[in-house]
Amino acid sequence: MSSKRQQEKQEKERENKEKILKAVSILMSVADNTMTPKQVRQSIKDIINNLKDERLDAGVRAANAISMLDELTQSPNVPSHMRVTLWQVVSVLESIR
Repeated sequence: MSSKRQQEKQEKERENKEKILKAVSILMSVADNTMTPKQVRQSIKDIINNLKDERLDAGVRAANAISMLDELTQSPNVPSHMRVTLWQVVSVLESIR
């Protein structure tokens, strides 16, 4: 029975890691876009670094990133088309359990 739980835990961790990698990939494409304002680019890089910090549990990293993204999407410096992309990242991160 504990073997089954262990397998489920490993599967969950693998899924969470894939979701974080997907979120990082999307964020990197936004950060690398030349149309991204400098202040926004720096905030996105901070979010990426937070997501890559494996000292924290995936759920904690996702929650921190969601909070940072929520704050960032409220900024008038973020173009509306970029805001939609950031909301997509939030959606991916919200599925982490």
